[in-house]
Amino acid sequence: MSLSNPLRDPRDRRIPRVAGPCVLVLFGVTGDLSRKKLMPAVYDLANRGLLPPGFSLVGFARRDWEHEDFAQVTHDAVKEHARTPFNDTVWQQLSEGIRFVPGDFADDEAFDRLAETVAELDAERGTGGNYAFYLSVPPKFFPTVVADPPQGPDGHKPWRRVVIEKPFGHDLASARELNEIVNSVFGSDSVFRIDHYLGKETVQNILALRFANTMYEPIWNRGYVDHVQITMAEDIGIGGRAGYYDGIGAARDVIQNHLMQLLALTAMEEPVSFDARSLRGEKEKVLSAVRLPEDLATGTARGQYAAGWQGGIEVPGFLEEDGIAPDSHTETYAAIRLGVDTRRWAGVPFYLRTGKRLPRRMTEIALLFQRAPHLPFSATDTKELGQNALVIRVQPDEGVTVRFGSKVPGSAMEVRDVNMDFAYGESFTENSPEAYERLLLDVLIGDPPLFPRHQEVELSWEVLDPVEEFWAEHGKPEQYPAGSAGPPGADALMARDGRAWRRL
Repeated sequence: MSLSNPLRDPRDRRIPRVAGPCVLVLFGVTGDLSRKKLMPAVYDLANRGLLPPGFSLVGFARRDWEHEDFAQVTHDAVKEHARTPFNDTVWQQLSEGIRFVPGDFADDEAFDRLAETVAELDAERGTGGNYAFYLSVPPKFFPTVVADPPQGPDGHKPWRRVVIEKPFGHDLASARELNEIVNSVFGSDSVFRIDHYLGKETVQNILALRFANTMYEPIWNRGYVDHVQITMAEDIGIGGRAGYYDGIGAARDVIQNHLMQLLALTAMEEPVSFDARSLRGEKEKVLSAVRLPEDLATGTARGQYAAGWQGGIEVPGFLEEDGIAPDSHTETYAAIRLGVDTRRWAGVPFYLRTGKRLPRRMTEIALLFQRAPHLPFSATDTKELGQNALVIRVQPDEGVTVRFGSKVPGSAMEVRDVNMDFAYGESFTENSPEAYERLLLDVLIGDPPLFPRHQEVELSWEVLDPVEEFWAEHGKPEQYPAGSAGPPGADALMARDGRAWRRL
């Protein structure tokens, strides 16, 4: 049951949303995600006063730990990775609700112990039978993890919510199978598919930029936009993720979820309201209108990083990384040209690219506008003038840049590109919360607008599956040196259209 404050005026923005009584059960608490992101996010929410006093955290893993051991692990993770300052009073209150259940997913007794533990927390801390389960487990274990929700003591049905991290399958067939398994246990409104990019302030600012202002929306269409570039670049290699990454690759890892979601937010029409149904409906319309290039050989590119220099350090190539087969065809760079067949975007190409071992870490959405149809200046006056652009920087330097032409001071008439810049860090006194803080709070409150539902996942796979099938039939990806901007094929893809990638 969702609790609300009868004395609160919904128009009052000074009072933040606070989660009601609940237990968060983390499966896979020994992994980096829990230690670096989830545990610190829980603490930061508590430190900001957004969790109720009785909030409880339960870890489940194959470790011979007592409750105190898990509490110490959580304490150390918070000390090292939390965004907000450590507060002993907040930690003491939080630690009183921390429990650990040892076991694996084939152990019925372990799940009995888990049920006993959360029931004890209901009695001790008043959590009301409301449970959120963060699952980092194989899909076949989903029905085992949570039984059908029982009736609460006052006749209401406590809520059960499940959180699933990407990847949501590895192709369309596996995504549909995964969705069927999840939907057989939980209602669609109780499933939260976390794409942490959607929790970033700058991603949400796409909607504010477009629909809370009158400046941009009139030119946000095919009449003014020449093309759109959506980039997620990383300067690191695969690190210790060989077991996950080999066979998955850059397109499945990033394009299918992160970049397709950014495309949907960029290209969608204005929703009638900011509720989950309206927002998701508009995104699904866009994803269903996405069209692949007619020739996948010229409309896509992929590569593997080779040995090279990154930040002054010599680094190995992908095929030389520990755990990678020497004949692996897995790509670490992927680029694709897509169209969106709607009245707003017909004829405007969307270029998506992602890669590892690129010059720097950066995620951005860039709308590049058509050149002025007529320039009354001489060619030499505008030699340094490029295309106008609006760039939404998602990370690491969050903000928005508008690029336009301006006269250079002096006696000559010379026009050159200049930038008008908005940076989150300079415009607001409050630091942006981590994406997982926002997303975990939304799960506990039951607010789903930022979570893709299964239709969005399946539509994204419908776009990517033909590309993956084509690549599987056409040999190895191109090699590109670590620290470079990617394979030659990616530059050729743009050059064929008379365009060029923005510099990384």
